Amino acid sequence: MAKKNQEDRVIASNRKARHDYEILDTFEAGMVLTGTEVKSLREGKASLVDGFGQFYRGELYIENCYIPEYLNGSWTNHAARRRRKLLLHRQELVKIERKISEAGLTIVPLSLYFKSGRAKLEIGIARGKREFDKRQTLREKQDNREALRAMRERNRGHA
Repeated sequence: MAKKNQEDRVIASNRKARHDYEILDTFEAGMVLTGTEVKSLREGKASLVDGFGQFYRGELYIENCYIPEYLNGSWTNHAARRRRKLLLHRQELVKIERKISEAGLTIVPLSLYFKSGRAKLEIGIARGKREFDKRQTLREKQDNREALRAMRERNRGHA
């Protein structure tokens, strides 16, 4: 059982995307990877910060995601920021393509993880937030935190 929990772990998450974008819908996609990429991911190294999704010849690809070269790899090593194909059902691809055809929507990677030994990428259809929206979101989070803190302090006084 311990090994299964170790396999189902998050390798990288894109917290910046959740801050900079309003996530409208999420999808789980498989990835076409080389052997050295998988070994590098198992070491827990990856970055999704600059990544974005793009359609190319009817297929969805993720670009600019950083998976470092595998240190013990030889001439078969991969390029760190290469274009990687995402594996989705045709209906999901059509749905995503239809949604991003709207102005202002894009595809952003949210998290990269292993699920039953397979590398999965959670992608989101997102709309960019304006500075005002970002400040308002931060203010709401801070207000909620302060309210919880006040309730916790009040409850401690009664105990």
